[in-house]
Amino acid sequence: MARKTIVTNWVHREVLDRLETRGAVEANQARQPWSREELLTRARDADAMVAFMTDHVDEEFLEQCPDLKVIACALKGADNFDLAACRRRGVAVSIVPDLLTAPTAELTIGLMIALGRNIVEGDRLVRGGSFTGWRPILYGTGLDGATVGIIGMGAVGQAIAYRLRAFRCRLLYCDARPLSPGKEDALCLGRRDLSPLLRECDYVVLALPLVPDSLHLIDAVALAAMKPGAMLVNPARGSLVNEAAVADALEAGTLGGYAADVFEMEDWARPDRRCDVESRLRAHPRTVLTPHLGSAVDSVRRDIALAAADDILRFLDGGRMHGMILDPHKSMERTA
Repeated sequence: MARKTIVTNWVHREVLDRLETRGAVEANQARQPWSREELLTRARDADAMVAFMTDHVDEEFLEQCPDLKVIACALKGADNFDLAACRRRGVAVSIVPDLLTAPTAELTIGLMIALGRNIVEGDRLVRGGSFTGWRPILYGTGLDGATVGIIGMGAVGQAIAYRLRAFRCRLLYCDARPLSPGKEDALCLGRRDLSPLLRECDYVVLALPLVPDSLHLIDAVALAAMKPGAMLVNPARGSLVNEAAVADALEAGTLGGYAADVFEMEDWARPDRRCDVESRLRAHPRTVLTPHLGSAVDSVRRDIALAAADDILRFLDGGRMHGMILDPHKSMERTA
């Protein structure tokens, strides 16, 4: 039994009820995250932690929380968590990879339609009071028959491709680990290296994890290689793109638009991360920016937090967590 479990962000009451069957729970009841200083104060005597996108666990954090034995991340990726430091200190880590796939893919389609069909600009026009009826304006780019390139063909990339088939898109993908020919055929996918994909596509969608090799994958060079007027969509991780370079390309008119649900400022493990969203992206009319809504479906968020809570209960009962990516007592790790 844990002496104390810390829950760093707001969760549904039933999540706390489940955790309280194994000991004391201290939970953030607000919709804003605790500051790092407040979190450290509350977590110093915790045995277990349910963590979220706003959290960054590194050597310094673990040093100040010597009793911590397990971190259950209520999210898909662990790039904000120093797994090497967790291993050294004997802290187990789990994620919840599967429940986020469908809602993230769904939002991606929404971002693509909103960007291509000028939905944000149209909404702004109507709300501004100047709309007096149909005019030949705001002509955009539809998905029907468009060439779409997906960079990264893991679970999320495949879910996006599956949904895009309904729009009769020509689908290309790029991934260091190609799918089987049978899976490519089932999803109507053609495989390309990165440069040819960028040259051919009307939309480029990012579906990659953030790792050292993917940091700023889309930089000024990649943007210059894209088809003129193509649109870039990022529902994955903010630092896959160089936001300043994206703003430059938008201002130059070479990039047709940028839609993002994630931003460089969220990637806490980067010591040089931005502290805010690039202001030129926020001001540009050819952007659609959402506040990390990929998993923001109420029932999904409840189930994600419940899955993280269940992983903590399994660990405390001496079992293996379903979403375990780091067992400090074994040499092998499983990643999503």
